Amino acid sequence: MFEIHKQEVMWGGRKLTLETGRIARQADGAVLATYGETVVLCAVTAAKSVKEGQDFFPLTVHYQEKYSSAGRIPGGFFKRERGATEKETLVSRLIDRPVRPLFPEGFYNEINVIAQVLSYDGENEPDILAMVAASAALTISGVPFMGPIVAARVSYNDGEYILNPTDEQVAAGDLDLVMAGTQDAVMMVESEAKELSEDVMLGAVMFGHKQSQVVIDAIINLAEDAAKDPWELKAGDDNSAVKAELKKLIGSDIAAAYKTTLKSDRSNMLNEARAKAKAAMADKTPQEQMVALKLVKKLEAEIVRGAILKDGKRIDGRDTKTVRQIVAEAHVLPRTHGSALFTRGETQTIATCTLGTKESEQMVDGLNGLSYQNFMLHYNFPPYSVGEVGRFGAPSRRDVGHGKLAWRALRAVLPTKEEFPYTIRLTSDITESNGSSSMATVCGGSLAMMDAGVPIKRPVSGIAMGLILEGKDYAVLSDILGDEDHLGDMDFKVAGTSEGITSLQMDIKIAGITEEIMKAALAQARDGRAHILGEMAKALDQSRTELSAHAPRIETMSISKDKIREVIGTGGKVIREIVATTGAKVDIDEDGTIKISSSDPAQIEAARNWIKGIVEEPEVGKIYAGKVVSMVDFGAFVNFMGAKDGLVHISEIKNERVAKVQEVLEEGQQVKVKVLGIDDRGKVRLSMRLVDQETGEELADTRPPREGGERSDRGDRGPRRDGGDRGPRRDGDRGPRRDGGDRGPRGDRGGDRGPRRDREDRPRREGGEEGGSEPTFAPAFLTGNNDD
Repeated sequence: MFEIHKQEVMWGGRKLTLETGRIARQADGAVLATYGETVVLCAVTAAKSVKEGQDFFPLTVHYQEKYSSAGRIPGGFFKRERGATEKETLVSRLIDRPVRPLFPEGFYNEINVIAQVLSYDGENEPDILAMVAASAALTISGVPFMGPIVAARVSYNDGEYILNPTDEQVAAGDLDLVMAGTQDAVMMVESEAKELSEDVMLGAVMFGHKQSQVVIDAIINLAEDAAKDPWELKAGDDNSAVKAELKKLIGSDIAAAYKTTLKSDRSNMLNEARAKAKAAMADKTPQEQMVALKLVKKLEAEIVRGAILKDGKRIDGRDTKTVRQIVAEAHVLPRTHGSALFTRGETQTIATCTLGTKESEQMVDGLNGLSYQNFMLHYNFPPYSVGEVGRFGAPSRRDVGHGKLAWRALRAVLPTKEEFPYTIRLTSDITESNGSSSMATVCGGSLAMMDAGVPIKRPVSGIAMGLILEGKDYAVLSDILGDEDHLGDMDFKVAGTSEGITSLQMDIKIAGITEEIMKAALAQARDGRAHILGEMAKALDQSRTELSAHAPRIETMSISKDKIREVIGTGGKVIREIVATTGAKVDIDEDGTIKISSSDPAQIEAARNWIKGIVEEPEVGKIYAGKVVSMVDFGAFVNFMGAKDGLVHISEIKNERVAKVQEVLEEGQQVKVKVLGIDDRGKVRLSMRLVDQETGEELADTRPPREGGERSDRGDRGPRRDGGDRGPRRDGDRGPRRDGGDRGPRGDRGGDRGPRRDREDRPRREGGEEGGSEPTFAPAFLTGNNDD
């Protein structure tokens, strides 16, 4: 029933399997790719005809992660896969970017490339496998695809490159780079690095390309066995005569337009030239008019590219290495936590930084389960930034991709959560665009974070490089314009600090570039980044030491894990009370780290002291501030540490005798107390008389010692209050028992005590033996005795 074709190769220490003929047989090309226990199915279908009047190539790539592949059910209200997540959008772009340039010019048939993750092992990321599966499916489909391509992930750790590392290896390394290329050249690079050198980055690209040749061989072998018949392409018409006529008609107009510095003036002049050409072709068929319009675009490209290669002069008059004028401004918005306005030529962004607490973290539901991000960057590109009307609303794929590139560039310099326990959100609103708004986002975002007081390691700048390649002649362009991007052969973006590269992205519109060109572009980009960093430093060269007055303050403290339950309380009762009473937000991590946040430092301090009172034990001899919570005849109970109360005995309120507690204290009164002692049951004895109630300083004990020394040695206690004779205190003969029996001497209890009023079987209160043990007496401060 099935005619299965399969190729297996060892790649990066694991087996890669490419299979076709068993699944999705009605698609033009379908490949099931397996790497480890990660499995991706990619199916390619192509329309057999072109819509009338269509003049573009409608390639659409969809990458989808099935939650079932990881044995999970989607979180949230909807329990099925819905719109593309950010990761799915980014991987779709990863597949699209290297394959799009490999279709022939003039091929306008619609093509769908759909890659679905069917199994995920938690170690081998499916994005690389999806790119390989898409390349294989396109190669065997019969459509005019000038591939195959191969993709690989490269990490760098301890001076060594790792091919297709696991997630753990990527997290432990200094580089996460994805490259794609044909058998002869590199087509695409996407990376995030921890301030690595140009040589290390270039080495990673070439390492991935070299180590992946075995996969290209496997795809070619699979195509030899299972490829469908190639499509027949219609031969292109010879339009040289029409092109020559157009050049004679509007060539000088186009050349004059591209010598105009201002973008709006240049656009107007080009539109006039195009209208002139359209009027000249008014008597032609619609198809001929469409061809003529394309020839005008080719004519524009030839004029621009020729001027650069021949004279080294660019559209706005710059040479190939000069960066446009830069104006950097910080703190341009009064109520934001941090802001910057970054302008480079006719590209401009307003970048803002907002600081939040842990509850503001982004929850991400993916194949690996729930995760949380405390750094977000959102890029917005409204149509007015290019002087046009158009769609405005939800972010496009381009917006997501540009924002992620800037996110990668800036993440390497962020402080750790322990150093800066805030959630950081950057927004970049592009207000003008004429070349590399994503790199403007990097520069503006760096300034905004420094303005907000985020302690980043170093400022980050970014630059976009271009390429004009004709045969063996080429020119690398620094800080390209929008038109140079459209008419050139490469978009090469490099971001980094003074110490190294943090992000690198490359897209090629031709069949790839060589190592020599990449090396030249990286070196030229380094000089451009250094210049931009110097211009940024004029506005702000390091992070502010103080946060904005409008930003929340977050302080951290750590408690023992076994105290977490006490702080949270039953059903969260205690922590809710802390939040409601103090007004501060309190977040507790599983490791005992507590983050307390508020815009009011007093609220933070109140919550911190409350938590300390719950988890800390009072220290004997230490002075605390407290509040009288209740009073009894023999003293006052004072709340002095969180939820802890202690007793100030009536004799410890003042040095002089106090007849009645209510005469000197009242409930709610703020007092200062010293801890005198803690008994075995945790009861705390406090003193007010030993503390200056105004300053909180400890006072010397000026009370004279009691006559006769300590209580245990006082001997004869003198007459009773009613005039009777007390008799000797403890060591004398206590006289007959109430029932007439002989007590015996007080200090000697080993003898016969006589009957105990029928209590022979009652156990001792402190757990001691009934016979012969010393009886336990309650401390004086618990009995109310004030016979001083």
